[in-house]
Order: sequence, then structure tokens, then C-alpha cells
Amino acid sequence: MSIQSVRRKILKLIPAGAVGAFVAACSGAVQNGQNKSAQTTQSTTNSPATGETITLRMQSSWPVKDIFHEIFLDWGKKVEAMSGGRLKVNILPAGSVASATQLIEAVDKGTLDGGHAFPAYWFGLNRAASLFGTGPSFGMDAEMMLGWIHYGGGQELYNELIQTKLKKNVISFFHGPVPTQPLGWFKQQVKAPADFKGLKYRTAGIALDVFKDMGAASQFIPGGEIVSSLERGVIDAAEFSNPSSDEGLGFPDVRKVLMLQSYHQPVEMLELQMNKSKYDSLPPDLQAIIKYATMAQSADFTWKMMDRNSKDLETIEKNGVKVFITPKSILEAQLQAWDKVIAKESADPFFKKVIDSQRAWAKRVASSRLEIMVENKTAYDHFFKEAQA
Repeated sequence: MSIQSVRRKILKLIPAGAVGAFVAACSGAVQNGQNKSAQTTQSTTNSPATGETITLRMQSSWPVKDIFHEIFLDWGKKVEAMSGGRLKVNILPAGSVASATQLIEAVDKGTLDGGHAFPAYWFGLNRAASLFGTGPSFGMDAEMMLGWIHYGGGQELYNELIQTKLKKNVISFFHGPVPTQPLGWFKQQVKAPADFKGLKYRTAGIALDVFKDMGAASQFIPGGEIVSSLERGVIDAAEFSNPSSDEGLGFPDVRKVLMLQSYHQPVEMLELQMNKSKYDSLPPDLQAIIKYATMAQSADFTWKMMDRNSKDLETIEKNGVKVFITPKSILEAQLQAWDKVIAKESADPFFKKVIDSQRAWAKRVASSRLEIMVENKTAYDHFFKEAQA
């Protein structure tokens, strides 16, 4: 009996209403098989072969004891988890391949696939780099500065700076809004702007000029060398970043006065860099994982810093460090110095382009934030001040 005859007999046994469904099911199975085949082909085309792992070789700018190095490691773990192991990140300690200020060169040349740093470290290449985290606040905090990066044109301006003006084969992802950086660590309490006259003081980026205007002999020293420089008397005082970083690096061992709050760096944020050619060579889903893992790390960073900074500040005080709030007269002197620095540096068209963009964003966003967000000191004092007295 022929196959055709068998097929006709089978169809005669199936109720008429079900024949269409039977044929459609058979057709659907064929179509589904074709779709799965196409999906498999597409998946194979856009991703590494089964079992293949891409390893990114990156370097930190931070001493291994610094919480920023820990944050970089946290990001690497997120990338590996989100990619299901298709992306591995080999994070090298600071100085393994390049110094902090030379990291961008190593990433540009492909010696490293990426790195983790502050944009102010490229200040020597173009002074406008300092505006991406170490510029004037215009009433913003670091969260609002990140808002400018993502929604106010900041990312595009940074791409223009790094890729067009500096001609670096580098793509950057901003994250990690750093809490307002302390005025720093001193031998004794700083009470007035005049106390900065002749002070050998470590800071970074364009804040160097702010403190020079206030009379300080300011200079840049990499994070891992600051404590030894204080110990040897190379500098008198210094700021680095936050209570957790400072405590981990050993600042309380060499200075017993910590001045909190300052306008020199209240909008700092972290920068993840990648060699652009390496990034562009990755499948689209892995590119997306790198981008969105950085955003996820930004949130995780914020929460971790709340926890760790508060605990580490308590530890610092318990270990005999006297903590003071920076006097308003010093804050006002910083703002006056910023006026002069902005006026001078704005002679450069690109610097002015960036500063004007930030000012416009801050005027709208900081204003609305001040109106919307309730002042919290009154509530804190109500619930806790009397109990602490």
C-alpha cells in the first residue's frame, strides 16, 4: 500500500472539524522547527561559541585596601553573573601595568582592556576633564552630576573630550556618586581661610587652583602615596575622598584632625573605562551587560557607602581623631575662588561649553530639588539629638 493511500485512510478516521487542526499542528511543528533553527543560528552569530569565555584584563587605580578597589571588584562580579560566565573580568591592582595618571594611555593602546579611576586623573591632558566630578557644584551633589551625565548631555561632552579632542580609543561609563569629600586631614583644626596660607596641601584636579587662590601650596599626589607623604613631611595636610577610603589607607595614623564638608569636590563620581575597539567587538548583549552592570553598581555603591562611611567614621572618632565641620567662612572663600577659576578657564571654548551645560542643568535641577526635598536636620534632631545629649 502506498504512503498516499495510508494518509487518505488516516484522514477518513479523523472527524472533519479536526482535520484543519491536525494539518495546522503539523504545519506549526515544521514552522517552529524552522524558527528554532533560525534563533539558534542568530544566537550563535551574536555570541561566543558554546563554552567560550571572554576575559577582560583591567586595572584598578586604587590601593587594594581602598573601598573603591572593592567597588571595582563588585562590578566585575556583577558582569560575570549577568553574562552567565561568558564575560570574566581579571582586575589587576593599582600600578600593575600603569600608574593612576597613565591608566588612560594603557587603555587607549589596548595594553589593558579597561580601568577604573577618577576623570580628574586626566587633568594634565585637558583641564576640562576635571569638570567631570571635581569641578564647581553649582548647588549639586554627585547624584545630580550623574543625572547631568545621563540626561543633561554630560556623556556626549565627555565622549567629545576623550574621543575627539584627546583622540583616545576609549569609551567611559560613569557611576558611583561619591559623598561630599572632606576638607581633609590636618595637624590642628582649621578655623579660617587664612589658615591655608603657605599650607602644603594635597588635592586633585582643578581644585588645585581653588586652594592656590586661598594661599595654599597645593599639589597632586596619587592616593596610595598620600599617607607616606604626610608622614615624611612632604605635605602638611591632605584630602583624598571619604571616611572609608581614608581610614583604610591609614590617614588616622598620621593626622588626628578631620575636617568634614567642602566645596572643592562635592560632585565626584567614578569612571569605568574600556578600550573602545575591544568594547565594539563584543556582542550587543555583552555590551549591554557592561553598561547596565555599571548602573547597577552605581546603586549598590550608594548603599554600601551609606553603611561603610557611617561605621568607619565612628571607628575614626573612637581611635582619637577629632572631627570638625568646616566653618562657613572657608566654604564661602572656596566659592569665591571658584568664581575666579571659572572665569579664567572659560577662555577655553570647550571648557566653557561644559561649564555652561552644567550650570544650565544645575539651575533647573538643583532648584527643583531644593523645593521638593524636605530638609532633614530638623527631623533628625527631633528623634535623636535629645537622646544623644
